[in-house]
Amino acid sequence: MEEGEVLLAVNEAETPLGWLRRRKGADGEPLISETQFEAGEKLRADFTLGQMNPRVTADWSGTGGGSGKRRGPMRGPAEIAMHALAARERVGRAIEAAGPHLGDILLSVCCHLEGLEAAERGFGWPKRSGKLVLQIALDRLAAHYGMTGKS
Repeated sequence: MEEGEVLLAVNEAETPLGWLRRRKGADGEPLISETQFEAGEKLRADFTLGQMNPRVTADWSGTGGGSGKRRGPMRGPAEIAMHALAARERVGRAIEAAGPHLGDILLSVCCHLEGLEAAERGFGWPKRSGKLVLQIALDRLAAHYGMTGKS
């Protein structure tokens, strides 16, 4: 883990990348490699840490509710904002490194947790083309993160 990174809990079985990692192609191999999966999850974690998800509920964090018991180190608003900004910058660099149009599929599938079929429809792509485009995008993302030597 790098400085400023925070572990986030996610049920990988419910993410499109988790599904693709578990599914096998005609050759018996997973539809995405472990390296591709890890690169996509790193992007998703930064996206979440950067608070880039659309808000669908009220923000109750400033209301002072709860038991008053601390669960871990207390962080002030300035520190939280600093970590969020750093995560947003990492997301921006990663999307830029993926290249034109490949960043779009990464955001849709890895960050917004949109399925491949929905992404294909949204982009107006032919059926079954999203998997290949996503694999290329994940390879570029893995290279950006320096993960290309992993299997």
